[in-house]
Amino acid sequence: MTHSPNPATHQAVSTIVQTFETLSPERVAQLGTIYAPDARFKDPFNDVQSLDEIQRIFRHMYESLENPRFVVTGRVVEGAQCFLTWEFRFAFQKFKTGQPQCILGASHLVLDPQGLIVLHRSGGSLWRALRRPNPAFAMVSALTLALLAAITLL
Repeated sequence: MTHSPNPATHQAVSTIVQTFETLSPERVAQLGTIYAPDARFKDPFNDVQSLDEIQRIFRHMYESLENPRFVVTGRVVEGAQCFLTWEFRFAFQKFKTGQPQCILGASHLVLDPQGLIVLHRSGGSLWRALRRPNPAFAMVSALTLALLAAITLL
């Protein structure tokens, strides 16, 4: 099914991209300009539904990582939906400090008639990003998964 381009949706997506690419600790409160008050946000670590909870996630990101930022590398807009590909660049604060990290990811966004995000589902190459630079982490993770599997079989 093909939809004709909606200039308002494309403008909303451009605003969303700009907001994510220029996000900073001081600008987390401005996420209300792109998210609906009851928006749902789901990624591998979180599944929340409210602007306050989404802002909490982003505040925690700035508290836990050094210089986190998003670089949007692609977008597809269809009707009231958008698919973004991105790079998440950061450094750990307590592990391999100062060493740049990059996680490749994608987000599926659903917008309301006002162009606000009502559903944000994201995923990234986190497992690969964490496993590759640190084989010890991969071993501990594999052992943890094996232990959890053994416990569930009991």
